[in-house]
Formats: sequence, C-alpha cells, structure tokens
Amino acid sequence: MSTLSWQKSSFSEGAGANCVYVAAHPTGRIHLQESDAPATTLTTSPTAFAALIRTLTSSDHTFG
Repeated sequence: MSTLSWQKSSFSEGAGANCVYVAAHPTGRIHLQESDAPATTLTTSPTAFAALIRTLTSSDHTFG
C-alpha cells in the first residue's frame, strides 16, 4: 500500500477548517479530501480533475 503525499490547496486559508487537500497516487489517480471530512476521499482521473480545475477557475461559471 502506498502512502499519499497530501498537499493543501493554495486557496485554503490558514490551518484547520475549510481546507482542500490533493494527492497523486503512483497509479495516476487523483485523491481529494476536505478538512471537515478527512475520512472521506474522492478519487478521480487526471483528465476529470483538470476539467474541474478549468471550470472552477474560468470566469464564465456560475454557482447557485
């Protein structure tokens, strides 16, 4: 079993709540965790993760 090297998002402020963590597995899969639910890990492909980041950082998206 591989140990993941987690990195905190640069958009997460300080320590504690409201932090997003990401780690790349040696198989290429991307793992995501949120500080409020560290026991829950989302796993996705690099392609889907890149699409998520593009969507979240684009100026033409709306939430709500």
